[in-house]
Amino acid sequence: MIALQPRSLDEVLQSLEDDPALVPTAGCTDLMVRGPEALHEMDRVIDLLGVPELRGIQEVAGGLEIGATTSFSEIRRSAAVRAAFPALVAAASLVGGWQIQNRATLGGNMANASPAGDSLPVLLALDAVVVAAGARGLREIPYAGFHTGYRKTALRPGEIVARVRLPYLPEGSVQAFRKVGTREAQAISKVVVALAGRVAEGRIAELRLAAGSVAATPVRLRAAEEAVRGLSPGPAAADLAGRAAAREVTPIDDVRSTADYRRFALERVVRRLVLGMA
Repeated sequence: MIALQPRSLDEVLQSLEDDPALVPTAGCTDLMVRGPEALHEMDRVIDLLGVPELRGIQEVAGGLEIGATTSFSEIRRSAAVRAAFPALVAAASLVGGWQIQNRATLGGNMANASPAGDSLPVLLALDAVVVAAGARGLREIPYAGFHTGYRKTALRPGEIVARVRLPYLPEGSVQAFRKVGTREAQAISKVVVALAGRVAEGRIAELRLAAGSVAATPVRLRAAEEAVRGLSPGPAAADLAGRAAAREVTPIDDVRSTADYRRFALERVVRRLVLGMA
């Protein structure tokens, strides 16, 4: 296997333009668990961990930007992320164990595009923007359009995720995250849900709900959002949101769960998260 180790973003982009077959890698926590046949086909990889432009957390106008190769441990420990985006910190704390969190990166979780990725519904609920880098320069992709199909993204050939921008939420907003797995730790999700919303004058004024492991991509639960917008937060609104969420998804049966259980779990989790807005 040939492994390139560039030291600048320009070097990365030039290498990908010269050799489109290069496979971008970072923490490799998803790559290395693939079967030997798949790994054998990846004879040329490019390691992004040594590129400073792809790492770190910084404040920008109206929000935070997180570099693609920033690890989940770094996100979990960041005071800035903890203050502004506690739902992302909660997700980062449940990505595998500490060893995985020390290696796994936010950009890798996104580019791997598994519908069970723990951070993906959070980014969707937080209305994130992906900054992609390619030979033609930087390009912004609203996160709502980033996942185009099962393990597919809107990245063009030769492009990589450079960073993710998270806009600050309005004052008084609430966030929540919940993951359902086979066990408490180091489990791939059966259902994962994120919420971002705001209550004003006793009514649900804004609400974004996103879920993973219930479709081929992470999805916004728009029917559930619309069902309770303008209602007073409480048991009645929570029940309504949960039922609407369960009706709007079409999960599959697989080795981790059944479709029926996923719908049941989604309804209960959405109910709990919306109830928490009261």
